[in-house]
Amino acid sequence: MQGLHLTADLYQCACDQALMICADTIAQLCRSQTHASGLTLVDDKWVKFPEWQGQPGGVTGTVLLAESHLAIHTWPETGNVTIDVYVCNFSGDNSAKAQKLMDGVVAAYAPRDAVRQQLWRGDISTDTVGQYPWVMERLTDDAAFGLRAHNVQRSQTPFQTLEMMDTPSFGRVMRLDNCFMTSERDEFFYHECMAHPAATAHPRPQQALIIGGGDGGMAEELLKHNTMQRVVLAELDEAVIQASKEQLQAVHNGVWSDPRLQLQIGDGMAYVDTTSERFDLIVMDLTDPDTPAGSLYSAPALQRMQRVLNPGGALVLHLGSPIFHPEQVRNLTATLRQTFAQVACYGVYVPLYGAYWGMAVCSDTLQPASVGAEVIAQRLAERGVGDLQYYNADIHGALFALPNYYRKLVQD
Repeated sequence: MQGLHLTADLYQCACDQALMICADTIAQLCRSQTHASGLTLVDDKWVKFPEWQGQPGGVTGTVLLAESHLAIHTWPETGNVTIDVYVCNFSGDNSAKAQKLMDGVVAAYAPRDAVRQQLWRGDISTDTVGQYPWVMERLTDDAAFGLRAHNVQRSQTPFQTLEMMDTPSFGRVMRLDNCFMTSERDEFFYHECMAHPAATAHPRPQQALIIGGGDGGMAEELLKHNTMQRVVLAELDEAVIQASKEQLQAVHNGVWSDPRLQLQIGDGMAYVDTTSERFDLIVMDLTDPDTPAGSLYSAPALQRMQRVLNPGGALVLHLGSPIFHPEQVRNLTATLRQTFAQVACYGVYVPLYGAYWGMAVCSDTLQPASVGAEVIAQRLAERGVGDLQYYNADIHGALFALPNYYRKLVQD
């Protein structure tokens, strides 16, 4: 039956030696983690290998689950371990339990490096042969959005779980920590509408800072403005940049070779705190406020970003979905209004996110909604901004025309 198969290759594990050479210790770990994950242990079998050339032998074992299996192999001579967990979803979706089991076992081994992957196994029933399995993102406790996907490549970076996959609907897709980030075919909805409303409303943007944005799409949009002299992309996770360079050409369009782009690998807020530069635009191209990036949406962090804005500059960020995250949108907008004199909320439907998505331009003086279509059209032409699939002079004003339910959430 359709299910999730996880693998992990662990290197230079810093665990207790017993977890490498003692079958009983490893068995107890796997049994306890199976119980903690909510999966069902049926039986297990363990083999301790003899010493070899003065080195202790490793252990191979399998835990038979009602849902499928857990297998583990240790190499004490190198400190390496391989693990795989497979669950079928016959009686329900066991994917989260499989992830929890894998996470618990990996954590116990404390590897210096880990390569983690996942494979969605197809449904063997005759009426679904040839169809790709579903990859889902939970929007709330009661709602989810999903795509059929194949060729899923999953790895564990030092900071997050990174996935690349192929989908019939959107082409190549990137996910981070089980959340869809960008795709080849719909990226323009998000990137164009995050970049151009503030950039075009600004009389002459020359310096920009992107916090996050490792797929390159935001930098590519901002650098379409010929007024832009420099864009600093401060990305924490270099693995995201590398994966995007290799697999998301349709998103970044080779922006990495633009001499105006400066990469800053590391903590974006550390860069904000130490730089003497000032920026006309700052774009927070991050994961959502309910992720590890949440602290960057706090009032102290926003005030620190405001400090490095030029007079008349603007901060751009996304708020979440007014439909699925109304309290988050309400609270974040209230926090923004404590820091910035002008907070212009707007929104766009992002297909990959499965929802209408809220965004905001925040400034002490810039009011993008008040810039008319004629001025926007003139600036786009003068700056040579072309190859746009969503944003234009008429769309500019329409983005800031909020439906009543959204307007009520963000009203002063």
